[in-house]
Amino acid sequence: MTANKKLLILPGDGIGPEVMAEVERVIGWLSDHERATFDVGNGLVGGAAYDAHGTPLTDETMAEAMNADAVLLGAVGGPKWDGLAFEVKPERGLLRLRKEMELFANLRPAVVFDALADASTLKLDVVQGLDIMIVRELTGGIYFGEPRGVEDIGGGERRGVNTQVYTTPEIHRVLRVAFELARKRSNRVCSVEKANVMESGLLWREEAQKIHDAEFADVELSHMYADNCAMQLVRDPRQFDVIVTDNLFGDMLSDEAAMLTGSLGMLPSASLGAADESGRRKALYEPVHGSAPDITGQGAANPLACILSFSLCLRYSFAMAADADMIDKAVENVLAGGMRTADIMQDGKARVSTSVMGEAVTTEMEKLLG
Repeated sequence: MTANKKLLILPGDGIGPEVMAEVERVIGWLSDHERATFDVGNGLVGGAAYDAHGTPLTDETMAEAMNADAVLLGAVGGPKWDGLAFEVKPERGLLRLRKEMELFANLRPAVVFDALADASTLKLDVVQGLDIMIVRELTGGIYFGEPRGVEDIGGGERRGVNTQVYTTPEIHRVLRVAFELARKRSNRVCSVEKANVMESGLLWREEAQKIHDAEFADVELSHMYADNCAMQLVRDPRQFDVIVTDNLFGDMLSDEAAMLTGSLGMLPSASLGAADESGRRKALYEPVHGSAPDITGQGAANPLACILSFSLCLRYSFAMAADADMIDKAVENVLAGGMRTADIMQDGKARVSTSVMGEAVTTEMEKLLG
């Protein structure tokens, strides 16, 4: 059995608690079968934290996140909190976690399960077998650069300013993550920017090539402009293995790649910090789908993205690849068996609730364990 690992679970808002309950079912299964034991803490984030404490993330919860081996987050936000001041909106809790944990590398896999290949809006022969990993730089770029803001320029007119800025260390550390991931996959990295019109993009391209030549010459590296990458993701997405890009382009391209799979309800993500001397990284894992307030409390949410996010946690935070593979295979088998939640429902399939889908995954894990 793997030694105890310290997990902080932050279910959040909307369907977050519903899908996180199914992750806790999987955690319990691993413990019951002596695969691993976890010290699990629970906390509030987002609107739930604001309702209880007047802030989307308390200092105490932030401290717990800093001390945890990994953080699992459900979702934040919803129309209930739309009228709040910007600084206390639910999303600020998530952004504080990312900033203070220094989670600079966002991993967004886009995988098409065979059973769901025809759910994509693209033709079957374009998306079948798709398995892409997008690595998005998460703490720099135009979302954080200075100067920024909106100012009056006279005559009743205003000007909005955002600054795209990157440094060599910021580029190198996210490229290292991408190259290391590629070595465990198909050994190909495509670095994406706009070096033709942006000086920051030119720096990105030059530094990506420099660190490749110095440290990762065994990995195939290509460069692509962001607009062309967007087109290629629709035209021929299987040409890619690992895509690495900046914060702005990563935000857009990862959402585009996500929709190739047919449903946001199937997509996990991981946000990683730098490795310390022991190899430990601060990390946060969350599904991509958001809080989905329109279906909250109906038992209709798809828990698979949250369960797959926990699989990423086992893989990248705890080096438990065999257990991660078992979870991934269990999800694949459940889908192949015809079970569907509402978001991925297809003709002739069995529509099931959130809890039934979660239970089906642990049942398949039981079968795989033999």
